[in-house]
Amino acid sequence: MQDGTRLAAVDLGSNSFRLEIGRIEHGQFFRTEYLKETVRQGNGLDLDRNLTPEAMQRGWDCLARFGERLAGFSATEVRAVATQTLREARNRDQFLTPANQLLGFPIDVISGREEARLIYQGVAQALPHGDERRLVVDVGGRSTELILGQGFEPSQMESYRVGSVAWSTRYFADNQFTQHAFDMAEIAAKAVLDEALSVYRRDTWDVAYGSAGTVNAVADVLAAAGWPSGYVSRAGLDWLQDKLISAQSADRIRLIGMREDRRTIIGGGLSVLRAVFDLLQIDQMQQATGGLRHGLLFDLMGARQDQSDVRARSVQRLAAKFGSNTAHGVRVGRVATHLLTQLQGSALSPQNPAADPTQERLHRKLEWAAQLHDIGSHISHSDYHKHGAYILDNADAMGFTLPELHKLSLLVLGHRGKLRKLDVNFEDELFVQQLLCLRLAVILCHARRDPDLDGLTLTRANHANSFSLDWRVGWAQAFPQSAHLLREEVLAWQKTPWSLTLGES
Repeated sequence: MQDGTRLAAVDLGSNSFRLEIGRIEHGQFFRTEYLKETVRQGNGLDLDRNLTPEAMQRGWDCLARFGERLAGFSATEVRAVATQTLREARNRDQFLTPANQLLGFPIDVISGREEARLIYQGVAQALPHGDERRLVVDVGGRSTELILGQGFEPSQMESYRVGSVAWSTRYFADNQFTQHAFDMAEIAAKAVLDEALSVYRRDTWDVAYGSAGTVNAVADVLAAAGWPSGYVSRAGLDWLQDKLISAQSADRIRLIGMREDRRTIIGGGLSVLRAVFDLLQIDQMQQATGGLRHGLLFDLMGARQDQSDVRARSVQRLAAKFGSNTAHGVRVGRVATHLLTQLQGSALSPQNPAADPTQERLHRKLEWAAQLHDIGSHISHSDYHKHGAYILDNADAMGFTLPELHKLSLLVLGHRGKLRKLDVNFEDELFVQQLLCLRLAVILCHARRDPDLDGLTLTRANHANSFSLDWRVGWAQAFPQSAHLLREEVLAWQKTPWSLTLGES
C-alpha cells in the first residue's frame, strides 16, 4: 500500500462507538485522529431484544458526526463493523439502513469468532515477533472474546455472551456495589465461561494479554494507584473490588484514572474479568495496545492474506465438519459458474477470473454456496436444504459478515424445492441469477458425475424477467432424466416474478 494512503476503522461496540484515522508511512500505520463516543447501545435492548428508539437515535447521531469526518474517503479506505449488540438486535436492519447512509459506508455486523480473529490480529501486530503462546482476552460491553495464538496466527477463538454492560445492567442495575452483587455476578459469568476451561487450559498458553474496554479501564486505575503499569493482577482485581464495595455506589467512586463513562459499568466488567482470571488460572495479564480497530486496519493494509482466502478456508472447514461431498460440491460449483458466465455474457472465466471484480465476487460466492449446498445432509437427508440454511444462519465463520452468511444460507435453502415459499427479494437480479444457476447446476449434476454441457446455453430472454436454457438437438433424448427435471424447474419459476423457458438450439 502506497505511503500517504489514508485509512479509517469504525468500531460500533456495545458501550462506545470509535473511529480511528491514520496514514500509511513506510509500510506502517500512524494514527492521526481518534474519536470515541459513549453510545451505550448495549443497554438499549428491550426484553424482546429490540433496540429502543432512543438507543438507535444515539447511534445515528454519533454516526452522522463520524460520517462528516469521513467525507472524501473512498470505499477501499474505510471499514466499519458492529459487534454483539447488533448481533443480538432483532431490529438491527431498522437501525442499519439509516446508519449506513449517515456514515457513508456499509457497516458489517460480524460474528463473534470473526470479532475474535480481528481482535487477535490487532493485538498481535502491536507485539514483538516471537514464539510465545498467547492468550488474548477482550471483555467488551456484551461479549467476551478469548483467543489462543502464536505470532499472527490465532489457533482457537470463541466469543461468549457476557460483558461489562450486560452484567452491570443485570447485577448492578441500581449502581450499588455490594459483596453479594459481586458474588452473584461472578458466579453467573463463570457459568457462561465454564466451557472455556477445556480449550484455554493453563498449559495451552505462556502469556495472557488483555485488550480494550474493561482491561484498559482496570489497568488505568491500578496504575494510577501505584500498581505496576501495563499489568492487571489478581491482587489488583481484589483491591479494586474492595474499593468499589467501600464506595457503595457508582456516583461515590473516587478513584484516580476512573473515566466518567466507566463508572456505571465497572462493576459488571470487573466481575467478568475476575471470573476469567479464576477460571483460566491467570495470575497476571499484560495490557495490550492493539484491538479490534487495529485488526480492521491491518486487514485494510493488506498485511495478511486476502479476505477471500479466509472465507474460502471457512467454507472448507464447514464442508468438512458436516461431511459434505467435496468433489460433488466442486462439480456443482463449476457448472453453476459456467452457467453464470454464459448468462452475464462476461469475459470472466476460469482462465480470466479477474475480468470484472463484481462478477468475480458473484462467482466466488456462488462456488461457496455450491460447496455447502448439501451440508444439511449430515443432519437429515429429508429437507437437507433447510438444515443447511439453518447451519449457515447460525455459524461463526471467519471472514464472513452475518449478512453474507445469510445470503449464502438463502442460496442453500433455495437450491431445491418450491421457490414461491422462499423469503427472498426477487427484485435482486444478481441474486436471482445466482439462485437460478445453482438450481440448474444441481439438476444437471444429479447423477453425481460431470454433465455434458456441450451445446447447453443459458441466456437472458428478450422480454423482461425471463431466462432461456437451450440445448443441442438430441440432448434431451440422450439425457431424459435431466430433461425431465429441467421441465419441472420451469414450473417452479412460474410461481415467481421470473420465468424459464427450454428449447433446442
